[in-house]
Amino acid sequence: MAISDLRNTITFTEVDDTNNPTATYVYSETQEQPNSPHEKSLGKRGRVDVMHPSSTPPSPWSPMTFVNLLVDVFLPSGYPHSVTDDYLPYQIFDSLQAFCSSIAGLLSSRAVLQGVGVGNADASPTSALLLHILQDSSGRIATILFAHRVGTALEPECKMYRLAADVFNDVAMVLDCLSPMIPAGVGRIGVLSAAGVLRALCGVAGGSSKASLSAHFARGGNLAEVNAKDSSQETIISLIGMLVGSFVVSRVTSFAATWAGLLLLLSVHLGMNYAAVRAVQMTSLNRQRANIVFSTMLEADPALDLHSLGLSRETDHATPLSRQPSLSTSRPPPTPAAVSKQEKIFESDGILKWTSTSTSAPTKCLVLGSCQIGISLDRFLRLSSTSTSTSTRMGPSASLKTTVPMPELSTHFAKEDYLLFLVRRGAHARAWDAGLLLKNSCSARSQLKAWTHALLAARVLYLSMSEEGDGQILDVIARTLDFLNRDARFEQYLQSLEDAGWDVAIAALETRSKRRIVVDKHR
Repeated sequence: MAISDLRNTITFTEVDDTNNPTATYVYSETQEQPNSPHEKSLGKRGRVDVMHPSSTPPSPWSPMTFVNLLVDVFLPSGYPHSVTDDYLPYQIFDSLQAFCSSIAGLLSSRAVLQGVGVGNADASPTSALLLHILQDSSGRIATILFAHRVGTALEPECKMYRLAADVFNDVAMVLDCLSPMIPAGVGRIGVLSAAGVLRALCGVAGGSSKASLSAHFARGGNLAEVNAKDSSQETIISLIGMLVGSFVVSRVTSFAATWAGLLLLLSVHLGMNYAAVRAVQMTSLNRQRANIVFSTMLEADPALDLHSLGLSRETDHATPLSRQPSLSTSRPPPTPAAVSKQEKIFESDGILKWTSTSTSAPTKCLVLGSCQIGISLDRFLRLSSTSTSTSTRMGPSASLKTTVPMPELSTHFAKEDYLLFLVRRGAHARAWDAGLLLKNSCSARSQLKAWTHALLAARVLYLSMSEEGDGQILDVIARTLDFLNRDARFEQYLQSLEDAGWDVAIAALETRSKRRIVVDKHR
């Protein structure tokens, strides 16, 4: 048909859940005359041309069709546009670790059955049942206590607890395999109960951390589907692992072969888990990522002079802060992908660490001390080493003596959503312990500012070995706060972080029960 025979062209683009084009339909009216009265009654005739994103549509029996079927079944709808870029690397390593865990689980299950007396004519079903009840009960109690202890930290530190969950599980498998070698009685009961406790900890840490990771991977409100497809992947991998494990268990029967196979599988299992969590590029700023990001940005800021911020008030005119260069002259902030390569999976809780990234030297990390954020007022007042820990009770009220300068802090932070104070860890130590008291109006952005302020103040005090006491501490706190506020410098930091792909609206700094205060200053 000649092109001149077509007119009134309309183009329809078909998209998926993530607005990604899947096909293009071009409708055109033709000028052909109808061949029969029936065709004439249908009116004008049209032609539809279908164009797929690929050059040629796959045939129904081609390998590409099979691959597309697997993608539809096991990956979220609209993949790869419906998930983050780090989803596939994580799932590959996660599937490999699940495969190894399935086989290792069969070996440990066989050992448990031997331990409870399977194959032993003298074994009692009642004793085996009671052992199971004891093991299950200890695990349930451990679940409650562990969730109470670390429940707040599971989301901010999801990468750490995701790996820790599999460490708990692998240690439980080792204890299961050790149980047949321990004489029946209290010893074997203790080993199997410890394995049950560790497996319960794995359930809490693994389930909660995977939920946080799924929320990170999901885009466009498809969290439920991401979780469902993850369950499908685990099911098929576990099924394959059980089939392969059945062959392994039937062939590996000797003591040496069992332990060699178990240790090999657990080593690969932990290695794959480590690679999986290392592949995740979280966009929220927890304590460790905040240390890396803000210390890198502060060090790259040409306006920052750490030595001038630590001088006394009498020499304030030496380096006026009003002459700060523009933030646009600094290097761009590190991206989530770059930070994921620097961060550790297991990091000390609340540590203040300064990351130095000069062009002439490799990346160095300087430990400045520690910081507690969102603590209670009682704990904040006890920061000073000269504060007394005894309180005088008078009925329902109590009194507490402290040397923390609350009036000065309230004045300095009157327009802020937090209060900051630092104390030296020892008489002549260079490390500092910071406390952050959050007001009830504190937002996620305010928490990031509070942590950055504590990091900067600790860095300035770390450079100063003066013994001037609280006067110098308050001076440094005021100077560093003025530096962050002048020309809305910290807001510029946050804007550049958002441009780099960070989500600064997520509060991921608190790992303990949250406490807030309402300041009502009387005159």
